[in-house]
Amino acid sequence: MSRNQNAVFEGDAVAGPVLRFDGVGMRYGRAPEVLKDVSFELAAGSFHFLTGASGAGKSSLLKLIYLAERPSRGTIELFGRDVDAVHASDRPFLRRRIGVVFQEFRLLEHLSAFDNVALPLRIAGGKPDAYRADVAELLAWVGLKDRMHALPPTLSGGEKQRLAIARAVVNRPDILLADEPTGNVDDAHAIRILKLFVELNRLGTTVLIASHDEDLVARSGQPVLHLDRGRLRMFGRGVGERAG
Repeated sequence: MSRNQNAVFEGDAVAGPVLRFDGVGMRYGRAPEVLKDVSFELAAGSFHFLTGASGAGKSSLLKLIYLAERPSRGTIELFGRDVDAVHASDRPFLRRRIGVVFQEFRLLEHLSAFDNVALPLRIAGGKPDAYRADVAELLAWVGLKDRMHALPPTLSGGEKQRLAIARAVVNRPDILLADEPTGNVDDAHAIRILKLFVELNRLGTTVLIASHDEDLVARSGQPVLHLDRGRLRMFGRGVGERAG
């Protein structure tokens, strides 16, 4: 493996944008395209919202970024690499650099809050003695210090969302994606969750949040990518953006 490839897989800085779409189209089976000629770039350390009506293609675009789906045409680059050129055995290394907060949380209900957050570290071969303090600190950071032994069914919607955020960032990803992270919480919790994302971004994480919450987007003051029936129609302010 070349030095440049090592940089991609080990998490070192890569020159240029951390994410680039060029003329990307996506369809499921023989259905019409859900994404059409989408082109944009995200600079390292940037913060964007992804907006659009239900069915506009927001979740499909996120799935392409975290490699759950492949485009039907066009090019996607992650950390300077064309994802189609990455061998299947190397794709998990790219995925480890991306944290995802799913709309439906995807927490394991039989595991405690602590064990849900620690799970990615256990899967990666980490030892409990090595990560116990870090997981406890992360749970305290999201306001769940006193709930670390609680099971997900006993948590409120806001607590589950913050737990999902903690799990998504425990591996210190370079990119954090969130799909409607405030859709199941009240305004006060939505603001608290937004503050967590802002703090992560200040630490250097590139953040992309899909949301239909217009008030939250406006309050954040962050640049916006807007999807309209599969096409990227509008950009807010920001660096590294180009119309598609």
